[in-house]
Amino acid sequence: MTCFNNTPLGRFPRCFGPALSLPALRGRIFWLIAIFAPCQIHAAPDPIITEFNDNEILTKLPNTATEIFRETDSPKEAGDRLQMLITQARASGDPRYMGYAQTLINRWPDEQLTDRLRVLRATLRQSLHQFDSARADLEQVLSSSSDNQQRIQARLTLANLELVQGRYTEAGRNCQALQSDYPGLIAKSCLASVQARTADPQKAYRNLAQQLAEATGRQPADSTSRLWTEGTLGDIAAQAGLPEAELHWRRVLQASPSDLYIRAQLADWHLEQDQFERVLTLTLGFEAVDTLAVIRAIAMKRSGHPGSDELIGRLRQRFEEARWRGTLLHARDVARFLLDVENQPHDALRLAIENWESQREPLDTRLSLRAALASGDRAQHQRVSEWLSQQGQIDARYPEFKQ
Repeated sequence: MTCFNNTPLGRFPRCFGPALSLPALRGRIFWLIAIFAPCQIHAAPDPIITEFNDNEILTKLPNTATEIFRETDSPKEAGDRLQMLITQARASGDPRYMGYAQTLINRWPDEQLTDRLRVLRATLRQSLHQFDSARADLEQVLSSSSDNQQRIQARLTLANLELVQGRYTEAGRNCQALQSDYPGLIAKSCLASVQARTADPQKAYRNLAQQLAEATGRQPADSTSRLWTEGTLGDIAAQAGLPEAELHWRRVLQASPSDLYIRAQLADWHLEQDQFERVLTLTLGFEAVDTLAVIRAIAMKRSGHPGSDELIGRLRQRFEEARWRGTLLHARDVARFLLDVENQPHDALRLAIENWESQREPLDTRLSLRAALASGDRAQHQRVSEWLSQQGQIDARYPEFKQ
């Protein structure tokens, strides 16, 4: 059985160009190729069925399954399939595609991997929270590859990995190298994200907003880079407590309604302001996506929505069945469900800290702080707070953290 754990929500802008994919900051993946991959999220698994007959169709494989599993000796064909699968997994939230991708890459011995296949394997491994092995793949490409496109791909993938894990010195070093090798708005967004997490988010926001304006003024920025930068500006504005966050996120969502990372960020933004109707509008039809479903359930519960019990019951069953299967879940989503819906702070803290050990994005950090306070665990709260102080991280979304 393929297991999927608490990979962060991510988003993938539209792509162009030949064979270069730039992975995501903040859990996003950026493909500069003919394919655009949206965010890494998983749809709900099918319910567990205990009684069925031999003639009943339980589920249908995607139409691409036959082509996917056809044997090939071509690294290019294998790479195209692998990239398509990762794209489909993130676009649809269907975890089967990630399982197909893992099956496909496992067929290739390590010594036969091309640079592109190795970078794609690293992307897959990062999605599965196999951070150390992903880092090893990327560092090997950076140290030995003569393919400039794959080196750039590996550099941004590694910057993303370090940023997700809260290794900001390493992330900054890779963003600086990216700026030298691939100057432009993507590299500037990378640097701004690190600056925001370690110094002054308001300054990082102002600088990146000016850089976007200047780039657009010189010549129209390509839509991919522009939307990517708008999303980064939204994230940094939220960290700085600026109302412009909503504007940036809405610009991205207007151009790319399927951007589930941005949809979740905006829904969460409205949830924190008790704007429940806006949350329900943004999450309508996305109940199969764990992150959006949990946000929707919280909004329904807080607003006394008549459909809250039904959705909460479905989520409870979904998570219980996933545990029964032995499938690793999005620990962040389950922890938040336990904390804000089920009122089980101790269980929520256990999962939140387990997630925070390897993934330290702002949402992970705040969830750990909230769960620690709710469960009365001063030691864990102090531990997370001390880490924030060491990083110099300031975030308006952390009222639980007092510097």
